[in-house]
Amino acid sequence: MLSFLPGPVKGALSFLLIVINTVFWCLLLFPMAFLKFIFPVPAWRRLCGKALNAIATNWIMVNNWNLWLLTGIRWKVTGLEALRMDQWYLVVSNHQSWSDILVLQKVFNRRVPFLKFFLKQELIWVPILGLAWWALDYPFMKRYSKEFLEKHPELKGKDLATTRKACEKFRTMPVSIMNFVEGTRFTAAKHESQRSPYRRLLRPKAAGVAFVLGAMGERLSGILNVTIVYPDGARDLWQFLCGRVGEVRVKVEALPVTPEILGDYFDDEQYRERFQEWLNGLWAEKDGVFGEMLT
Repeated sequence: MLSFLPGPVKGALSFLLIVINTVFWCLLLFPMAFLKFIFPVPAWRRLCGKALNAIATNWIMVNNWNLWLLTGIRWKVTGLEALRMDQWYLVVSNHQSWSDILVLQKVFNRRVPFLKFFLKQELIWVPILGLAWWALDYPFMKRYSKEFLEKHPELKGKDLATTRKACEKFRTMPVSIMNFVEGTRFTAAKHESQRSPYRRLLRPKAAGVAFVLGAMGERLSGILNVTIVYPDGARDLWQFLCGRVGEVRVKVEALPVTPEILGDYFDDEQYRERFQEWLNGLWAEKDGVFGEMLT
């Protein structure tokens, strides 16, 4: 390992290796995505989808080697024993830093199907990565403010239609659908402005999770409840790559998908209240687990 190098040197080398690794695998990814696009035959597209996921899995594997080589992070991870690559999962997690994405990819690579995130539509314009995310069937969401929808009511529900379309596509191949339930990264200022009832978490947002469960509940093998803890405090992505995160602790709890948490979140008021109560209870337990993981 090269963790003895000065932090900025490690960060620069790590970032450079990630860029080179990304470009290399995208040179394989983009031609396969083109072949998938021009031949709209379901069986062919499923075959191409498997090849694309395999390429992306190898991309993450090399990124993980990069972290091992340069950061010197100590990993303490529990709850991975019963996970399988041939199942469907909904992954929910707390969110403190962009580093969380690298952590989740490190923890779950080759243990569950390839992670898919719901992304803001603007991210499709990110050089190289935007096209790669599109090729890998990451769903892009366009969020509208309440004020905008009042002026353009015809667009109401369009983001949900995008979610439904993505979930239909996910039915044909095992996938892990990732959701940062708080909707944003934790900061003390956000915690205070929300008046969050939790010590270390923001308030969870129920609609996205409930909709994925409603669209894919019978297909999902389980919900993976992930708690990420940085004992020395969360750092931004640059500090993470510079090796300024000494240890990462992750707990994965597999939860069953029961009939009680399935339903129509938008048209069934009783179910909506019941689901919000369930999710708030889950987050209260996570807040306690977070504290225990710090000791």
